[in-house]
Amino acid sequence: MELFSDQPGDDGLPGRQRCLAMIAVMTCTAMAVFDGSMVNVALPQIARELNVSTGDAVWVANGYLLAAAMTLAIFAALAKRMGFRTLFTLGLCVFTLASLGCAMSTSLDMLVVMRILQGVGGAATLSISPAIHRSVFPTRLLGRILGLNALLIAVSTAIAPILGGTLLSTLSWQWLFAINIPFGAVALALSWRTIPTQRVQESQSAPFDFAGGVLSAVLLGSLIMAANAFSHTDHGGLSRETLTTAAAYGLTAVIAGMAFVWRQRRAAEPLLPLQIFASSRFSLAALTSMTSFVSQGMTFVALPFLFQSVYGYSAFVSALLFTPWPIGIMLAAPRAGRLADKFSPAVISTAGLCLFAVGLFLLAQLPEHAQPWDIGLRSLVCGLGFGCFQSPNNREMLANASRENSGYASGVLAIMRTFGQCLGAAFVGVVLSAYAQPSLDAAGRMMEEGQAVRLCLWISVVATLLAIIISVSRLRRIRGEAHV
Repeated sequence: MELFSDQPGDDGLPGRQRCLAMIAVMTCTAMAVFDGSMVNVALPQIARELNVSTGDAVWVANGYLLAAAMTLAIFAALAKRMGFRTLFTLGLCVFTLASLGCAMSTSLDMLVVMRILQGVGGAATLSISPAIHRSVFPTRLLGRILGLNALLIAVSTAIAPILGGTLLSTLSWQWLFAINIPFGAVALALSWRTIPTQRVQESQSAPFDFAGGVLSAVLLGSLIMAANAFSHTDHGGLSRETLTTAAAYGLTAVIAGMAFVWRQRRAAEPLLPLQIFASSRFSLAALTSMTSFVSQGMTFVALPFLFQSVYGYSAFVSALLFTPWPIGIMLAAPRAGRLADKFSPAVISTAGLCLFAVGLFLLAQLPEHAQPWDIGLRSLVCGLGFGCFQSPNNREMLANASRENSGYASGVLAIMRTFGQCLGAAFVGVVLSAYAQPSLDAAGRMMEEGQAVRLCLWISVVATLLAIIISVSRLRRIRGEAHV
């Protein structure tokens, strides 16, 4: 297979080591995707068995997301000091042991604490996984491996709800976490043997930027909490308490963000060197990524309401209706990644965004009584478009950051994805709350919810058009660089 065949002048690892390192990183990635998807499916059962409210049980998911978001930038910076292998294996070890703790949890408090530890371990691995791919694989294969990684995520996303439902119906929710343990052990053994140390900073004369770490955690955590305040509002509209809470978190994020930028400009060894954004191609690819994930996040949160509350499909059928989307990514991402190694990644990702916008437009135009095959075809177009966009855009980001800054670039990529999805969820929460009318009967509420979901889909189309505009602007810069 060409991914593991050596050629003269190749950078990265030899073919066999490359293969084993890829297995280690992708096993960890699959574990994280499965874990997140299956836990969301299990929240109602967890709430019943632990005798807690559904609102409290949501923190089983939110605790992981919050911990991961708050530590992404910190781990991206620590990779420079600790090395990829040390940080990745420590994060994987924490994630695996925390999975065991989740499986043994007997109370909600214990489960949430273990999920927070899982989020910390997951952030340590996912924040540098793309950078590890870049250090392991030669540049000529970077697009292909990123496409293969997107394929893995799509397959895991498609399988996870079905596997989760099967485990929940035959065993118990604890097994959703227990299955991580053997896979984590295998990934640990492989990663310690094969992942390069890749410690860029040999001198430790400059102290670690603890102030920057605290400010980044406050900034990212406040943004997540502000989004969470909107996305979990009760069906009674946006209350004054909700708006006050969201505004307080938003103000905290603004202050922390300003302080973080000030600190990074003056720190001897900044947590996130701002010069990484001096490359307009890197910055525009990052902004395009975040905007596109806003669209994806909105669609993923809004469609279940459309499928179940408006069309009346069961939760299992709704999960199956999502399957064409990851199938489209599976079909498109590897091919788009290969093309990105030969042609302009920015052009390919822009074309993918255009196709993604077409798919979202078709979903927004769904009739009042849509058939499953009709929904599936429109979702497939979205998946094909997003698959064409994601891996070339990721390649554009990583290729326009120097190798010594690849850890930072990897962290920025993870942050853009996380916050794009969170902002998308927040927009859905705002729209659903704005349309909520408790005084209406069941039929009226269904009609209002259907209108809210369709508005969310149209907002997703607009966000994707904005991503296209940003992406097209970098094409002009690429042409200008070529002329120079």
